[in-house]
Amino acid sequence: MRTAERTERIPLVRDSALVWLASGIVGLSFGAIAVAGGLPVWVPVVMSLVVYAGSAQFSAVGVLLAGGGPLAAAATGLLLNTRTVAFSLAVADLLGPGRFTRLLGAHLVTDETVAFTLAQSDPARRRAAFWISGLGLFAVWNIGVLAGALAGGALGDTATYGLDAAFPAVLVALVLPALREGPAVRRSALLGAVLALAVTPAVPAGVPVLVALAGLAVYGRAGRSRTA
Repeated sequence: MRTAERTERIPLVRDSALVWLASGIVGLSFGAIAVAGGLPVWVPVVMSLVVYAGSAQFSAVGVLLAGGGPLAAAATGLLLNTRTVAFSLAVADLLGPGRFTRLLGAHLVTDETVAFTLAQSDPARRRAAFWISGLGLFAVWNIGVLAGALAGGALGDTATYGLDAAFPAVLVALVLPALREGPAVRRSALLGAVLALAVTPAVPAGVPVLVALAGLAVYGRAGRSRTA
């Protein structure tokens, strides 16, 4: 039985490795940007361990480097991280029993892990995918941040490497299988994408993801029409 479980997990590890790679690259960028901007090494490292939210961390550090105070940085991070409420509800039944397990699982909820989890075909596989993706992503992200922070400004301008495109590309790859479920899902995703693109030039990073949730209204109406 253990051999069968191990065999089932190997494809999940292989598939989630792409997400881990993207996470490590972006974490490297985050650590380097924070230290090159004048923050001590421990700030991005501790933030990554405790907060663990990529877009919120980038935004909070941006506020600090622009001269804003800790309260303004924390408020910005909290605003951008409100989207994880919806993500947490989507995977709440996969975390398992026990207060510690659920607290740990809640800390591991990210866009990428939830997308990877929900792309799986059955509850058992989803549960395994959540923990494999979540724990691996957490480890690689923090290793990347530490490496970037230690490198400091030696990497130069990380924006020139196009690192900001790594996570969006991975998310698109994870979401595509879900679009096969039906026209209601596709219409919802299309509306969310259009809204997110429309507001991107005018709002801070991370907010377009929140706006994209409005696409769920189309999916909700389609579900009520089928049950009426």
